[in-house]
Amino acid sequence: MAKRVLVTGGAGFIGSHVTDVYLAHGYEVTVLDNLSSGRRENVPAGAEFVEADIRAPEARKLLAVGGFDVLNHHAAQMDVRVSVQNPGFDAEVNLLGLLNLLEGAREGGVERVVFASSGGVVYGESTALPHPETAPKLPVSPYGVSKLASEYYLAQYAILYGLAVRLLRYANVYGPRQSPHGEAGVVAIFGNRLRNRTGITVYGDGTQTRDYVFVGDVARASLRVTEGGAIAPSGIDALAFNVGTGIETSVNELATTMMAATGIEVPLQHAPPRAGELQRSAVDPRKGMTVGWAPAVTLADGLRQTYEWIAGARA
Repeated sequence: MAKRVLVTGGAGFIGSHVTDVYLAHGYEVTVLDNLSSGRRENVPAGAEFVEADIRAPEARKLLAVGGFDVLNHHAAQMDVRVSVQNPGFDAEVNLLGLLNLLEGAREGGVERVVFASSGGVVYGESTALPHPETAPKLPVSPYGVSKLASEYYLAQYAILYGLAVRLLRYANVYGPRQSPHGEAGVVAIFGNRLRNRTGITVYGDGTQTRDYVFVGDVARASLRVTEGGAIAPSGIDALAFNVGTGIETSVNELATTMMAATGIEVPLQHAPPRAGELQRSAVDPRKGMTVGWAPAVTLADGLRQTYEWIAGARA
């Protein structure tokens, strides 16, 4: 029989692509999402949809009685600015929400948990780039702290209850279905500006770097660690896999590359830097090769695909 997967946040940007990949490989998928930022139309045909918050008793009960083999947890408060302004809310969603799900998973006999963490925020600032999984952890925002604390909770559940935990530390994910609204989706924001032929705003001097990884590659990583073999829970780094390219791209370079990929040029303007933002970030993806994963989509090709979706979706 096909394995059953619950994807939280499956109506969102990354979660919906993860759901696509699971369905394409024969899994039975249920999506749990409160639609606070996700969209019902993102849920792929073939997936069951449950509208609920990860903090709600309904979410815990669904895992306790739903007969799921795998929990893939992508639902989160993911805005760094919100975490700085309201760290209590960030912790409530990202930590208490996670624990609510884990208790349901424990009660329901879930075998494996795949968790969407963030390599961009758990490692903090360092000149030794790209970061391997063993790099020192020093988050510079409450969001980063909640992601790192979540990893430790998951490792504890692995030790106490035998859950097969996999931690995916994402670089900056971009691609189709990403919202141009909010802080996280710089590629979507830039693409929307290009479509409307309006100027692009860069916060700070634009030399800050990120590791941009295409969402299709990211979704494949979830499948690979879902199907990978056993890993002893000897620490969070043993359970973790970086999901990125290892390549630093500055925000200025991102803007010019996207304009080149689309053939559209607009003015660049600068604004003051934002609190809690890293100056440099990139993750070393080589450990993914141990489970048969590697990034495949180049930045130029990924930006082109993303812009084509933006232009078509908002026509």
